[in-house]
Amino acid sequence: MFFRKTFSQFMLIVLLGGISLSPVEARSYQSVNQALVARAEQVTGDRFRTVTYTPRGVTVISINPPRADVLSVIDRGFADLFAVARQHGYRNHLNFSDYTVFIGRADRTRDSSGQYSPDIAVPAGQYAGGYYDQGGFIYAAGMVLSFGPSAFVIAEHERDFSRISNIVRYEGEHIVLYYNDRGLYQRTADHSRGGGHPILR
Repeated sequence: MFFRKTFSQFMLIVLLGGISLSPVEARSYQSVNQALVARAEQVTGDRFRTVTYTPRGVTVISINPPRADVLSVIDRGFADLFAVARQHGYRNHLNFSDYTVFIGRADRTRDSSGQYSPDIAVPAGQYAGGYYDQGGFIYAAGMVLSFGPSAFVIAEHERDFSRISNIVRYEGEHIVLYYNDRGLYQRTADHSRGGGHPILR
């Protein structure tokens, strides 16, 4: 499996298996869709233990408690997305509480040009054999995990938090299109055939 975790990371996960949560944290964690969490863990190889919410109601499930400014830029990314979606006449699935964002460990922090770019390694799928194929996987800024409940995963950032806002908007575009314009969704869901973000301008 290409998500290589060191032995020490594995032992840390084992030790955290018995983590003690406060009553509020326990209720929050129990209310999360466990099949969705399992899907995210399968994709990233992480163990998601922290559940919190942005000021505007987005569920955030992460490997570490996110900073307040990270939660704010997640909201900003969705606000920008919802504004442009309404300009296109879309009305469905434009509530912050409709969405779950997973924040996983970055599999790399710099891109091929050396720029700061926390990304996750995901299966190559339709990109296999192409330019982005790194040997069965590609590096992605984010990945949609589910449309019901609506969720995607991004990598943990230590700086350049405005990048998170852009990633949230761009990954969210796929979900908004799925619920509002299935034809455009089908034409833009697979970036291996060209095209990119922003899809909605």
